Amino acid sequence: MDVSVLVQTSWSTWDNGYMSDSAARFPDRFVGHGLIDPQDTEGNAEQVRYWMEDRGLVGFRFHPFYYPEEQIIVAEGNRAMWEELAARDAVVQFHMKPWDAPQIDEIARRHPEMKLIIDHMGYPDPETGMEVFQPILDLARHERMFVKISDVKGRSRESFPFCDMHPFVRALLDAFGVERAMWGTGYPGHHRVKHNWLSLADELRLVREGYDFLTDDQKDRLLGGTAAEVWGLGS
Repeated sequence: MDVSVLVQTSWSTWDNGYMSDSAARFPDRFVGHGLIDPQDTEGNAEQVRYWMEDRGLVGFRFHPFYYPEEQIIVAEGNRAMWEELAARDAVVQFHMKPWDAPQIDEIARRHPEMKLIIDHMGYPDPETGMEVFQPILDLARHERMFVKISDVKGRSRESFPFCDMHPFVRALLDAFGVERAMWGTGYPGHHRVKHNWLSLADELRLVREGYDFLTDDQKDRLLGGTAAEVWGLGS
């Protein structure tokens, strides 16, 4: 691991301080993504400014499926926040399910210049199949939309290399191209041991050995090439 994108955990607070301090202390190893409260419509635009301008973060992650009763991402009160994010060239990730896709589609249409990322593959489910997952694949029509190939074990009903998830990995790569796909994990996290999630070594092994349908060049792109371009890493 040469460089990592740190993402504030979703079960933490809105205080991104520890993570931003870590990125500031080791700028050659880390860049940081924080959390912004989408319900704080009075103050979240200023929070974007503060965390990016004063604390050095490069983007944020939102969790639309945590708000099932609201269209929280596209709420009218959040327009100023999105304008601030776009003006600062923030990279924005979405922790989302397929039914959240219409909100993300609207943001991509409003701000076509922004780099947007679907986190954890948009949570495909082998039991519900590809038809339910199609709204995630349809987001590939936006040229600045990317996808993380991550949390594969968490969705699988099988053992390593989780072949029941491979059709979704392949469908995402067919839709987005490996040029807009990137590897990721939920590492580190105390809950990884509790839930028997993969070690970091096995997360890497899944790509290198488990995805036998990828070429070596495609694996390299997935493991770092796309992320390097999105965040300007190593430049």
